[in-house]
Amino acid sequence: MSPRKWLHGIRSPADLRQVPRDRLGEVARELREEIVEQVSRTGGHLASSLGAVELLTALHYVFDTPRDRLVLDVGHQGYAHKMLTGRREAFETMGREGGIGKFLRPCESEYDHFGAGHAGTSISAALGMARAIQHRGEDAVAIALIGDGGMTAGMAFEALNHAGALRQKNLVVVLNDNEMSISPNVGALSSFLSRKLSAPMVRRMKGFAKEFLGTLPGDMLHWAQKAEESLKVFFSPGLLFEALNFRYVGPVQGHRIEVLLETFENVREMLAAGDGPVLVHALTAKGYGYEPAERDPLTYHGVSPFEVTSGRMEPSRPGPPSYTRVFSDTLIELAHEDPRIVGITAAMPGGTGLDRFQREFPSRFYDVGIAEQHAVTFAAGLAAEGLKPVAAIYSTFLQRAYDQVVHDVCVQNLDVTFAIDRAGIVGADGATHQGFYDVAFLRTLPNMVVMAPKDENELRHMLRTAVEHPGPAAVRYPRGGGRGVPLDPEIKSLPIGRSELLRDGDHVLIAALGTLAHEALDAATELAAEGISAAVVNARFAKPLDAERISALAGRCGAVVTVEEHSGLGGFGAAVLEALAAAGVTARVRVLAIPDVPLEHGSPAAQRAGLGLDRAGIAAAARELLARGERR
Repeated sequence: MSPRKWLHGIRSPADLRQVPRDRLGEVARELREEIVEQVSRTGGHLASSLGAVELLTALHYVFDTPRDRLVLDVGHQGYAHKMLTGRREAFETMGREGGIGKFLRPCESEYDHFGAGHAGTSISAALGMARAIQHRGEDAVAIALIGDGGMTAGMAFEALNHAGALRQKNLVVVLNDNEMSISPNVGALSSFLSRKLSAPMVRRMKGFAKEFLGTLPGDMLHWAQKAEESLKVFFSPGLLFEALNFRYVGPVQGHRIEVLLETFENVREMLAAGDGPVLVHALTAKGYGYEPAERDPLTYHGVSPFEVTSGRMEPSRPGPPSYTRVFSDTLIELAHEDPRIVGITAAMPGGTGLDRFQREFPSRFYDVGIAEQHAVTFAAGLAAEGLKPVAAIYSTFLQRAYDQVVHDVCVQNLDVTFAIDRAGIVGADGATHQGFYDVAFLRTLPNMVVMAPKDENELRHMLRTAVEHPGPAAVRYPRGGGRGVPLDPEIKSLPIGRSELLRDGDHVLIAALGTLAHEALDAATELAAEGISAAVVNARFAKPLDAERISALAGRCGAVVTVEEHSGLGGFGAAVLEALAAAGVTARVRVLAIPDVPLEHGSPAAQRAGLGLDRAGIAAAARELLARGERR
């Protein structure tokens, strides 16, 4: 790593503020180089972080963090923030067990004022902080830094509406807009106007003009006001924010550090004068300063390790297709058969595999933006008119639309299929992205069918089953590659609520949901070598559960181990316990699942082993259970 003239001496924003103002451009350049070098080794979120370097540098320089609260939306853009707040030397540990997180975590730094993993939350959180600061009679400021993608979340506009109604005077929203295209001349004029219009003298002139207009006769006042409105339309793209009672400043050039410094200093004076809340509209470019990421920001949003000079990423190791790819291929195949099938995603076409569906069926694909609530109710509306919508949403993001799943889909028994990607342990993304709760909140809902395949071949059959089922159905599947099993040439529908007996046995029943069925089979083989006869059931369905088969086997064996990559509270194991109780079956039961604590980032395989969700852990649980009583 090349030496950094300024960064080596910056361990906090207080150190940053000691840097001469005219040298901050060099700090930003060093930060950008450091981010590229570090992420080239560890992988991570690159393009978004590069695009926010100057913004974060200027915010920390002008505002008194951590006394002033800085809330970042999602955290994809936060690598410069992490480096400026004492975590530069820990960057190589990012996403690894015991290392720093990829997103913001209050437990990690006093400068991470709010945990950020899901988009659209920053303005609500910052408004709450600003209000609490006001209640205490303090004069600190709360700042929300949100991307234009995050602004597609309905929650962001709910927060803007509330902040405007409160006329919250110590709140700043910085909109990091990396999508809007403005020509150089217009951009330069807008930047100049926004900086000058935020200056104290111009604000005083506006006040004088307002008083003057009030003295004019009726007709003259009418035409003067019309002229004023016309000028606002011509000069300001921020009428929406002005209508929400925000003082709009922008657009400003988000990669010119001197422009940002002057703008934020003027904004700070506006707040001191009681002119808040303020929205600063900054134009940036994803991947700015690193040519491969500027050229292809989508590919370089989240990257694996790569070569800095060329931008070439390390080739992925050959292996079986991912579950996401198998889902995409299968949905395309089914959609060729049935023109009623449409695909829906909430700003994740690439992550869910629906980008390939979009290319095949552009008129039958919908990306609704970061709006999971709308995605689900939109799907319900499509289903109400006889279409077959398939909503592909990560498990962690489906949580955001729980009311819509209940009220708009399940209660009305509408034919919506939920393809729940990233179910289970997700690795480096950590606690905010783990998919541990979908079975629990879905299996309680009327009319809902909940499935989990043991491998990619079964995923294909389950997708057809869900699409053909005339009601709500969910298929949950994990992140990453499949097992490499052969794919059946024909996609068949499975009988709803029927499990699969993978191995018969008499001493202990191992009932597994999802891909851990293969670990259960391996555990049964290990136990057989010790004279322990284990039956293994691939449950397939968490709802409706195959209570008949599971109860019969549990009654015969007298000992049951349930296995799932999901929370132990309310999940598959809980469903088995309920079924045994209803059937009056007495058996010793051990539920192997995710414990009731947040699971942070780390290696998925190591985390499964640590939780006893691998072959060795399952076999050990069976031995311990059998040791408590006589074998049947």
